[in-house]
Amino acid sequence: MIGKLLKGVALVVAGALVAVALTGLGVVNMFGSNPFQVSRTDRSQPVLLKSVQELSQYNAALGNFELVLDIEDDVAWMPDIIAGQRTLFVAAGTVNTYIDLSGLADKDLALSADGKSVMVRLPEPKLDKPNLNFDRSYIYDQDRGIFDRIVDAFETPAQTEIYKLAETKMATAAEESDLRKQATENTKSMLTGMFGSLGIQITFDDA
Repeated sequence: MIGKLLKGVALVVAGALVAVALTGLGVVNMFGSNPFQVSRTDRSQPVLLKSVQELSQYNAALGNFELVLDIEDDVAWMPDIIAGQRTLFVAAGTVNTYIDLSGLADKDLALSADGKSVMVRLPEPKLDKPNLNFDRSYIYDQDRGIFDRIVDAFETPAQTEIYKLAETKMATAAEESDLRKQATENTKSMLTGMFGSLGIQITFDDA
């Protein structure tokens, strides 16, 4: 303890001597109060636009999802205090629903002879892959056996499986929701406004 104290005092004294020496040499006055101020030089290359992809999808609806995974792994013939774990994981993310307007064929568009009305048959809405929000997804609680704690001390706990399970459950929830129906209604409203501004009345063939 005394040795550490003496070492600390020596460092303080050494620092004071360096400051005094720099002051005597005029370094402090030359560069300001902090002669060792760190400056950063950014030599990064400029951002390059590699390509432009033409999009013909209308993002019609976005679903926000949140779920709590309760996963328990048991080891046969071993008590939970020795081996096994239970994890509570909060997952948050979104699922985008879109309509691919490039799929519209001639048979899906019927313009009247006077050009004042049009009938449209919309393609079926599609669901994107769930997009997890990693800033809002986290392990809420985790109980691990002694063996699992020892393993985690030497290996980084893998969370890939938990993320994949969260995405799977989120995709299922999106399939069972009204996202597709809402996407269709939103697309109809968008097209109605767009054609209406051109003086064209639009109707939809839902057959």
